[in-house]
Amino acid sequence: MRYELMLPYQIRKAIAENWPVVLPLGVLEYHGEHMAVGMDTLAVVKMLELFEKEADIVILPAFYYGAASYAVAPPEGNGSVQVGGRALAPFAEELFYSLLRIGFRNIHAIIHHQTENFAAGMPTDLAFKTAGRQAIFRFLEKERGEGWWGSETMAGYYAEHAEGGNFFNWIQVHPLMPTVTDGQYPFDHAGIGETSLMLALCPEAVDAGHFADNTGWYTATAPEASMELGQKGVAMILDHLREMLTA
Repeated sequence: MRYELMLPYQIRKAIAENWPVVLPLGVLEYHGEHMAVGMDTLAVVKMLELFEKEADIVILPAFYYGAASYAVAPPEGNGSVQVGGRALAPFAEELFYSLLRIGFRNIHAIIHHQTENFAAGMPTDLAFKTAGRQAIFRFLEKERGEGWWGSETMAGYYAEHAEGGNFFNWIQVHPLMPTVTDGQYPFDHAGIGETSLMLALCPEAVDAGHFADNTGWYTATAPEASMELGQKGVAMILDHLREMLTA
């Protein structure tokens, strides 16, 4: 369900049944002359719309204003919007803290931008990961008081942790695509992989008439894109979402 359309009784039902609450997280970034600047975030939004057909989830309004950086192209006339990690972290902490106050305990942010090295992290996902931890600590101190972890009520912490009972999993950040695709799908920026994915998910975001206008090395394979390849990527991502959000 779209969070902005939910009524309070629906929110209470989602809390009681521990539905995943998902933030589509991304950027506005130059993706060659042939593709929309919102590609990274649109991919998450469109995939969640598909996943919603098979599972009960809450989809938060998408956040497009991450750290795009100007590594691909300067912003002038190209459209990349850069908001640095230091500005993102306070916003993300307040957002996550608010969601915890509401009662959600199954919160996820899913990002597609710069996730090829997800384990090491990049500015946007790192800002939201750190903010998630900060929000959880802040919430637990509010609810349980200072010294909550050292109290006798937490004596079973390590045993519960080993069994999967970890409140630091209340907020998680994930890549949209598995970071290791084993050659099953090309990982690129505005090339055959991303262009195919958009053809399958949001064809209005691609204009093949502008393939010839591209000059960047990273777009060289874009004309080879196809909806068929994109559908393969969609199926792979759906499996990934099932693993992340229904485990």
